[in-house]
Amino acid sequence: MSISESFALALKNIMSSKMRTFLTMLGIIIGVAAVTLITGLGNGLREYIASEFADMGTDSLTVTIQSRGATRTMSADDVYDLVSENSEYLKMCSPSATPSGQLKIESETLTDTTLNGVSEDYLTGMKNMTFAQGRDLEYSDMLYRNKVCVIGAYLNQKYFGGSGLGQTLRVGGVSLTIVGVLEQTVDTLEEGCTDDCLYMPYTTVTRNGGNITSYTITVQDENQVNEAKTVLETALTDYFGSSDYYTVISMAEMLDSMNTMINALVAVLAGIAAISLIVGGIGIMNIMLVSVSERTREIGIRKSLGARESYIMQQFVIEAALTSALGGVLGILLGKLLSSLVTMAINALSDFSMTVAPTWTSIGVAFAISVGIGVLFGYLPAKKAARLNPIDALHYE
Repeated sequence: MSISESFALALKNIMSSKMRTFLTMLGIIIGVAAVTLITGLGNGLREYIASEFADMGTDSLTVTIQSRGATRTMSADDVYDLVSENSEYLKMCSPSATPSGQLKIESETLTDTTLNGVSEDYLTGMKNMTFAQGRDLEYSDMLYRNKVCVIGAYLNQKYFGGSGLGQTLRVGGVSLTIVGVLEQTVDTLEEGCTDDCLYMPYTTVTRNGGNITSYTITVQDENQVNEAKTVLETALTDYFGSSDYYTVISMAEMLDSMNTMINALVAVLAGIAAISLIVGGIGIMNIMLVSVSERTREIGIRKSLGARESYIMQQFVIEAALTSALGGVLGILLGKLLSSLVTMAINALSDFSMTVAPTWTSIGVAFAISVGIGVLFGYLPAKKAARLNPIDALHYE
């Protein structure tokens, strides 16, 4: 008997008892669907986190100075000098300063707006932000502590009707003139969103009671972030005489750590979900053993007519594999459907957007495992069928 004939006969036997076949495949369907959904969630989380870190800049280092107790203090000019001295690895620098007061537009106080004092390199040079109106902060704004600011699209639309350029607002009692408006980056403008932001010269912030909380430093080559971090840490240690007074965080390292955590979580959850695949395999083995008992006389007739053991074994292995493969296909379809539903639910119920999208690799692996389980758990019943004595089989009641 050829393999194609074995497939045709296996399909006929499967379709002859649809309900039993479906119940047999159920464990495989649930297992493959769960694995598909979980890997899709992991892939979606990785893409979402990668996009968020891309906005922050994976080519950047964040430095926090804790000089309390140190014999030396470090000013913004000292940090700029340090970056300049190590220009082979380090590129641009921007202090991040927090204003001492709140934002007020006319009589309304806004508490959810992101307020940040930065340098002239920060917006377009480091974060690749684009402007809808006006200009970026300039070096002269830092030098003369100009009372100017750049606002996001939310403030521009909500409080100035899209014509914020040249208008004034107050931060901590200081009147600032709006010289630039950033392009909208989110679909829906709402309080506290990414576009609800205000940037002003860091020198203006520090002059009016604010403090520099950290420094963002970009590297010359994104592929040499680790080397640049080592150079920066060495320079800071030489400056303070100790590594106790600063921290240097690499966005690339944070991204790698997050991806490692997500991969571990996905692996654990997928492993738990895969248990149902094993349960499905046991179900297939059980139903194939029942099938062997039901078809004992058929096997005896075929063997008495000259069918070899290998043909009998082939028939039952193919039947088990086909049952498992059909369950795998249905599981993949169910997993894709659930992924779409979860994507819609996340985007509708949360403040962020994420796509749950299993990769074709993970789908292929899930399908291959389902077929492999069918072959593995179908082997024992197939072996039992192949070894039946034809005389005993013909007399089986």
